[in-house]
Amino acid sequence: METDTPALFDKAIQKLREANDELCRPEEDVVAPVVCKNAQEAISNYLKGYLLIKGATPPEGATIDQLYEKCRSINSHFEKINLSGFECDVHVESRFCKGTESQSRCFNIADSLDAFLREEGIIQ
Repeated sequence: METDTPALFDKAIQKLREANDELCRPEEDVVAPVVCKNAQEAISNYLKGYLLIKGATPPEGATIDQLYEKCRSINSHFEKINLSGFECDVHVESRFCKGTESQSRCFNIADSLDAFLREEGIIQ
């Protein structure tokens, strides 16, 4: 597992950009699983990076929900990030992310997490 916090945040930002770039394509050209997978990686890396900054070791193989709960136990402000509707942990390889609503939800969670960590002064 990656333990270099700046590298985790850099990778998260890159994956968020890749998801955004995919969403900016014409709707018929958007590859929904690419958006969801990149957003999922961004979310995971943001949460792992936060835990490392706070001196907590992210559990190996933890789900995004588990990482989120650990972050929330450290900082109750994480409740501002709403993970409802996020099912990528369960449906990573399925057709779950085929719809525009699903891919937008994954992206919006990643984007909200990015904004939250900037607001908290964790990333710049």
